[in-house]
Amino acid sequence: MSSVIWYLYEFARKSWAEKFANAHTEKEILEKPERFRDFPTVNREYCIGCGACTAACPAPGAIKLVRDKDTETSEGFTYPVIVKGACIRCGFCAEVCPTDPKTLECGENHTIREEFTIVPSEELYVIDDYLCIRCRKCMKACPVDAIIEEDGRVEVDQSRCIACGECLEKCPVKGALKRIHVAYVEEQKMVINLAVNTLESAIEEREEDIKRLEAGDIYRMNYPMGPLLEEALSILPDEEIVRDLLEKITDRLKMRIITWSPEKCVQCRLCVGECPSGAITYSEEGVVRDPEKCLRCSTCYQTCPFGVAGYYVARFLIDESNGQEIIKITVKPAALPVKP
Repeated sequence: MSSVIWYLYEFARKSWAEKFANAHTEKEILEKPERFRDFPTVNREYCIGCGACTAACPAPGAIKLVRDKDTETSEGFTYPVIVKGACIRCGFCAEVCPTDPKTLECGENHTIREEFTIVPSEELYVIDDYLCIRCRKCMKACPVDAIIEEDGRVEVDQSRCIACGECLEKCPVKGALKRIHVAYVEEQKMVINLAVNTLESAIEEREEDIKRLEAGDIYRMNYPMGPLLEEALSILPDEEIVRDLLEKITDRLKMRIITWSPEKCVQCRLCVGECPSGAITYSEEGVVRDPEKCLRCSTCYQTCPFGVAGYYVARFLIDESNGQEIIKITVKPAALPVKP
């Protein structure tokens, strides 16, 4: 009973009653902090389904991509859905949305410079101008107009690219559009060196057969992909990246092969002074070539009048034979002179 009387007494106090009557919400609670924006609104008809918004969102479960059912006359829309209970109104989703007009809008954008992006990406897409035929199919396929043409060259604007891969799918020339893996750079270098050295050693083992090639002849051999792939994976345990690397190497690699026939040498020593790397020397044993120092520049081949040095070009292609992956190797005599 005494406790009830105490509460009635406290309620009746003038100071408490004034506070109760004049109570108001603190400003920080009533007003939205400047760092908050509005909840995102979705213009689903503009969405290209790239997933940039879901990748940039720092709040788990705040945004997800959904797709409507197809009808007999049209395909269903793919678009983001905002879960307000999880959204923190940071606005990153609208910031990275590449469509114009924006699929996502939530108030004023941050002043983020164009060359920086919030979307984490481990891949870049670049155009190999050596192989590009300027068909512009990649430009038409790009959903964000990130591929441009300047001074007769087709290039990827990295500040706009969302790494969706549409350009790679549409390019008709193998190797003209390349996907570059940003992560594991040192490991990728090691895999490239491994592949080049392995293929070169395989060719050098057939040196005697290659020496017998006449002008216009082609020497063909197959190298099993399995052992090379296994060794490469011990360096970089990501099969997708390793396979992509090996495919790029075989697409573009043009390997120079130098053979050496000492029995033809008459010790004229013309090649010794011309060799730019000091790979060819003369001693009591005669003229000797050091393969480790050789640059495969073909100077000795072009200098020697007796055919001691042979010069060949090898090309490569990943293929399949009897259910096994192989690297097809073709070797043919180089024309004189061969430019780098």
